[in-house]
Amino acid sequence: MNTDTWYLGLHLAHPFIAGASPLSAHLDTVKRLEDAGAAAIVMHSLFEEQITLAATGRIHHRDPLDPQFATALAPFPAPGEYPFEPDQYLEHLRRVAAAVRMPVIASLNGTSPEPWLLYAKQFKSAGASAVELNCYHIVTDAHVPGPVLEDQILHVVTEMRRALNLPIAVKLSPYFSAFANFASRLDAAGADGLVLFNRFYQPDIDVRTMTPVPTLELSRSHDLLLRLRWLAILFGHVRASLALTGGVETVHDGIKGLLAGADAVQTVSAVLRHGPDFLTRLRVGLEKWMEAQHFNSIKELRGKVSLLSSPDSDAFERANYIRTLQLWNK
Repeated sequence: MNTDTWYLGLHLAHPFIAGASPLSAHLDTVKRLEDAGAAAIVMHSLFEEQITLAATGRIHHRDPLDPQFATALAPFPAPGEYPFEPDQYLEHLRRVAAAVRMPVIASLNGTSPEPWLLYAKQFKSAGASAVELNCYHIVTDAHVPGPVLEDQILHVVTEMRRALNLPIAVKLSPYFSAFANFASRLDAAGADGLVLFNRFYQPDIDVRTMTPVPTLELSRSHDLLLRLRWLAILFGHVRASLALTGGVETVHDGIKGLLAGADAVQTVSAVLRHGPDFLTRLRVGLEKWMEAQHFNSIKELRGKVSLLSSPDSDAFERANYIRTLQLWNK
């Protein structure tokens, strides 16, 4: 049977990718991920704020040493708190790309169309096979309407597409008023892939100190459903590759992603819990399931449970919503 797939124009032996995580910061763990059978690896992110601070001494055009900006910029990590400074990130990328045979996908995290995007030009010479642009931004200004953020991200993707001769995947949150339309616009702007979805991190509150407390919980299978829904909606309607990330805790979770329409499935939390061998379990489990279901290739099963076959996807969504509510009465 044939488990290979194409993602961002890259030929992969199977769909399971090691997503961006702290594991990529160490060469030995990267090699362990490859030995466990990862089809590719996404590096941890290099942040826009790191690049601009190193290049100009500023964060969002503000000097962190200026007293008038000190309070606003205080929550940002100091340069030494990141795993690598920008130049060190490039050097680590070179070492990783030279040490493994699988594709290595660099990661940039930012939201503004600034000259820092030019830094991505150096990824190709460092050995990256593609770039994942992580667009994580929560708009807190009540005067900024939704289309402004969409246009800003589209501008970033357009500028990166112009500057970079590498495949570009865009990692997104689901919180856009008309996500299918926004995905289509990103597709038209030149995004080679869409990664669904970014985790929405929410701080807790310490009642003793009355301050926000960062929280980070590894994803579980219950995080999967929103991702499956949008994969199923977008499948067949965008040119870009589709990748699932978040909520892949079991073999069946990964298979569900493929059935909904994913070209590739990223996993992080389960690998952090169970170790790199979880990737082996995913691949072997997929092969056994395909054999039991008499599928000969990923192409045969991909998108089999998508909305592409529905004559009216809006009506299907509405009908499914109403039917779900009626389950409470049974």
